Amino acid sequence: MKVLIHSDDINLLSHWEKSLDSKCEIIDDLDELLTLKSSLIIVNFSACLPTCNDVLKFLISNDNKVLVLHRTPDLSVAKTVLRTGAMGYGNALMRDHFIVAALNAIEDNMVWLYPELTSELIMEIPTTKESDDEEQLSKLTQREREVALLLKEAYPYKEIALKLDITPRTVKAHAQSTYSKLNVKDRLALALLLK
Repeated sequence: MKVLIHSDDINLLSHWEKSLDSKCEIIDDLDELLTLKSSLIIVNFSACLPTCNDVLKFLISNDNKVLVLHRTPDLSVAKTVLRTGAMGYGNALMRDHFIVAALNAIEDNMVWLYPELTSELIMEIPTTKESDDEEQLSKLTQREREVALLLKEAYPYKEIALKLDITPRTVKAHAQSTYSKLNVKDRLALALLLK
């Protein structure tokens, strides 16, 4: 799928183009952007203000997949653009590997959210009864349980490693084992299961 990028900020366009090894096309004009069909589009949130939702709806109605990037990412904005139909939302200045990961997820018809915002979203999930958690956690080893509970609270791997006096790589191994045993795909799914 063709990747097209649009922003009113030349520095962002340069950053995105570099992140994608120039395997993209810059669309300067908003009117030209609105003619696109069946494309994968990265758009700067501020570039389509104040009518961002209308622009997104129009792009999506033309069978486009849209990744919205924002210089000041915010969970409430993320929720709005994802509800509108964008397939991803993140920091406009995020590292190259995040941009590539977002595009890969979107090409696979998955929704992608910047990891820091995923942690915020996890914190908003209402909690369930402890007995429900215990039933799920009984499938895990003691160390996996400890890691799972810290993942549920949105701690990053490095902090979990410090708290448990293990390496971040070991945390990742326990997390992967936990996901497998509980039949979940990632940290967000784990948090949904345990909250």
